[in-house]
Amino acid sequence: MALLDDVIEASGGMARWNSLNRFTLHLSVGGSLFSGTGHASEFKDVTAEGSTRSQSVRFTGITGGEYSGSFHPDAITIESLEGEVLRTWNNPSLAFPETRSPALVDELHLVFFCGVAIWNYLTNPFLLAHPDVVTEELTPWRENADTWRRLRAQFPPHLITLAPEQIFYFDENALQRRTDHDLFGMKVAHYSWAHDSFGGIVVPTLRRAQTLRPDGTVITKPVLMDVEIFDAVFE
Repeated sequence: MALLDDVIEASGGMARWNSLNRFTLHLSVGGSLFSGTGHASEFKDVTAEGSTRSQSVRFTGITGGEYSGSFHPDAITIESLEGEVLRTWNNPSLAFPETRSPALVDELHLVFFCGVAIWNYLTNPFLLAHPDVVTEELTPWRENADTWRRLRAQFPPHLITLAPEQIFYFDENALQRRTDHDLFGMKVAHYSWAHDSFGGIVVPTLRRAQTLRPDGTVITKPVLMDVEIFDAVFE
């Protein structure tokens, strides 16, 4: 597909991506999904280390620098900074009980949600070329004065994502600028901007998730999720 080829090339190219194994990020994550349950500062100024090949992320310095948390598809753990496992959540799921949705009620839920989100943020758009991901180019979208091209992606069950179907928007430079999907019973849009190149891989360093109206326009407040990436290393 021509659009996906352009997008992957603009983000650094598949050859460069396939030569990598790991990433390390310095970032902060916040928003009403966190502050609404008293976890506003849990993921401020943390380090995230993960694999580019498989779904795994370890966050160091969560909860004010006191703990670490690890995300794997089959288990979430909270650990001391020395590596002692303090709590475990086996076979986690984003399908939280309705009484908890859309709140992220404790550190295990936070690590799972952030692990899924950050891993997908860092691996897209390359993940869209996975043989089990089905993509379809949609009609262009008018975003204020700009025209963005769009891809609908359907993810297989064995890849944990925030939603099995998502719509990706790309600007005139083939850089990802928005992603729409369902989340906790809401329609949301993740906007991304301030792209920078880290070791040849182009990453949007700012992301913001907001609720969508039925016509696809954005409700500006509250901001559900803010992500700021200060630095990234790929190796």
